[in-house]
Amino acid sequence: ANGYYFSRWNKCIHSSHDFSDMVFIDNYIFNKDVLLQFNSTVGEYVGYTELGVYNAQLLNNNPGQMQQERAELERYCKHNAEIRQSAIADKS
Repeated sequence: ANGYYFSRWNKCIHSSHDFSDMVFIDNYIFNKDVLLQFNSTVGEYVGYTELGVYNAQLLNNNPGQMQQERAELERYCKHNAEIRQSAIADKS
């Protein structure tokens, strides 16, 4: 338990039924500190530590990575939210 801990958390946040306010957030975390984050509202990576700033610059300059990350709002968030919402609506 004295080792290093890395995790990556993805979140989809919305409050409207039409998902117009949906945001995709992708956090890279090391030892409970957020190193860098992609936020679909911002549209690029933001670093929160020296290493995070360095990696954010690398990722932001990679067109393939940016295209993939920006597509997650539609591919991952909205797709799954639509499935969940229709499952809930079918039961009410």
